[in-house]
Amino acid sequence: MKRVVVTGIGLVTPLGCGTDINWNNLISGVSGAAKIKKFDASEYKCQVSCEVPQGNQYEGSFVAEDWIDKKEIKKIDEFIKFSLAAGEEAFRQSKLVKINDPDSYRAGCIIGSGMGGLPGIEETSVSFNNGKKISPFFITGRIINMSSGYLSIKYNLKGPNYSTVSACASSAHAIGESYRLIQHGQADIMITGGSEATISPVGIEGFTACKALSTKFNNIPEHASRPFDEARDGFVMGEGAAILILEEMGHAISRDANILAEIAGYGMSSDAYHYTLPEPSGDGAYRAMINALNDAKIGSQEVDYINAHGTSTPSGDQVEALAIDYLFKNNKSKVNVSSTKSQIGHLLGAAGGVEAAYSIMCLNNKKAPYNLNLENEIETKNINFIKGKALDLDLKYILSNSFGFGGTNVSLVLKKFDERNL
Repeated sequence: MKRVVVTGIGLVTPLGCGTDINWNNLISGVSGAAKIKKFDASEYKCQVSCEVPQGNQYEGSFVAEDWIDKKEIKKIDEFIKFSLAAGEEAFRQSKLVKINDPDSYRAGCIIGSGMGGLPGIEETSVSFNNGKKISPFFITGRIINMSSGYLSIKYNLKGPNYSTVSACASSAHAIGESYRLIQHGQADIMITGGSEATISPVGIEGFTACKALSTKFNNIPEHASRPFDEARDGFVMGEGAAILILEEMGHAISRDANILAEIAGYGMSSDAYHYTLPEPSGDGAYRAMINALNDAKIGSQEVDYINAHGTSTPSGDQVEALAIDYLFKNNKSKVNVSSTKSQIGHLLGAAGGVEAAYSIMCLNNKKAPYNLNLENEIETKNINFIKGKALDLDLKYILSNSFGFGGTNVSLVLKKFDERNL
């Protein structure tokens, strides 16, 4: 089968717009959590979110006009805007331009999202009930597959074009499916990743109602996201996008692309247990991880670092830790683990894409970020939770986990690219 490499990354997250500012803030332990700014949440049980910085007052802020034609801005919801900005950065980094026919027939796009244009649907419902007409762009600016649609139109991608929807595993599935298409010779280039923007009254109240969000740290928002800490009480909702450009290795080499990493493995499983809670033994998470390692043809002892799903929910973190403990039970040393959600919150459908991008940046910078707010870690047997500061590591293989409501589990293996092994 074909080998698949990454040649471009674009990021819009609560740590900023762009890969450079994201890496600097990530490795410095910056928190993206704050009081909700998008609406008045003063009477809500959860008053904390991780929002993308917007406006010209902050370095690395997202300014829609910098990335999108003004006439398009009002037509589309924020999750599409974020994906267009991240997509442009990824294309610039990859040194790809608009792809011409017939090469375009082998270039596709799969962007994951869990919720799509929820804020726009919410706002339109209110205005419609107050007697206003619905915009002709209401549907096309809100449905989940339109991130893929807009990117495909912009860059002339005429190969596979669809979206994956699997809650918080959506963009990890998107990357995995893009990897498979290239592996099996059905595409040479795939634009992939995820985008999400659901910090709205209905979004916050909906996740609060199912007891998923943190509610105990409203007065100290930066302490609210605390994966694997005994005081965790739920996740903090984040937003943003990550776009990765995947290429067949020979295609990338032929155009002298700068190869950032290799996608080495993709594993999936289902808990078949509950619509929100993970299966208590961790069997589903374990099977996703072992399937990814088997796909990469490596053993657990070769994994240098795990970017955990680690959402900061009481049950989710405990079950993931059990699964990791079991996977590494025969290893001589503990595996290094951290959750970048401690800094950016939970980006839902975009989480796996952002975390895969962060993992690739870790490979190239030989550093792993640390867990914020990990003051009293849960008991584990085979895990070294990274605390206090970023850890210098000679990284070759990273495992990135993404698990979602409905019991869907995905693990990706990211590998440092070695040009000596072609």
